[in-house]
Amino acid sequence: MIFENRFQGKVMIVTGAAQGIGKGVAVRAAQEGAKVILIDRSEIVNEISSTLNKNGFDTTAIVEDLEKWEGFQSVVHKTLEKYDHIDILINNVGGTIWAKPFDHYEEDEVMKEINRSLFPTLWGCRAVLPSMIQKGGGTIVNVSSVATRSVNRVPYAAAKGGVNAVTASLAFEQAPNNIRVIGVAPGGTQAPPRLIPRNENPQSEQEKIWYQEIIDQTVDSSLQKKYGEVEDQVNTILFAASDEAKYITGVTIPVAGGDLG
Repeated sequence: MIFENRFQGKVMIVTGAAQGIGKGVAVRAAQEGAKVILIDRSEIVNEISSTLNKNGFDTTAIVEDLEKWEGFQSVVHKTLEKYDHIDILINNVGGTIWAKPFDHYEEDEVMKEINRSLFPTLWGCRAVLPSMIQKGGGTIVNVSSVATRSVNRVPYAAAKGGVNAVTASLAFEQAPNNIRVIGVAPGGTQAPPRLIPRNENPQSEQEKIWYQEIIDQTVDSSLQKKYGEVEDQVNTILFAASDEAKYITGVTIPVAGGDLG
């Protein structure tokens, strides 16, 4: 369901906007009146933005690596150059790269998981704060995961646990500046096949078994015993970002069929 003009005039940055939940958020936000900056390391965001603009929406695509501080600095600089302020940041970048018991992770794999699923959120929060403080307020929505209690992805769980901690602590700190910080923790979500795989190497037979264990545990942990849909996550993220949630901050909302993470 589209809420007409819910974000009219709002400037919103959406990271990881090339596919999946991030794309869903960016498209719906544009349809609801936001000026949307779509960020991804993939060139696909250019096509999505171009299509939206041809349909009369106001969007901008930026291709950038958000695992680096300089990447998010560049995004904020370009956004302020064009729109003069930032109202909303949706920190959506992240995702499990490997699925295996922790004793099978190599050092560089652990670091890559943390870099992928924690640092883009840390850098994003830090990068937008000065402009939001100067403007007199803003909203940050950090997309976490209920997989902070999960199997076969300890480094990812650690990263998303960090996202939850950032959300709680930053909300406490920035409430006096009229900045809300709220988390949304997706559970298992059915999405179209990824255009860009998180792991470029095909899974081994053993890795397929370990990944199936994640699927089984995810379904079993859900009270509804099923995966959700991308729309379920988009609905909650945009509610959290909207003025309808103006009295909610510092918490992470699980969207996982009853699994609290």
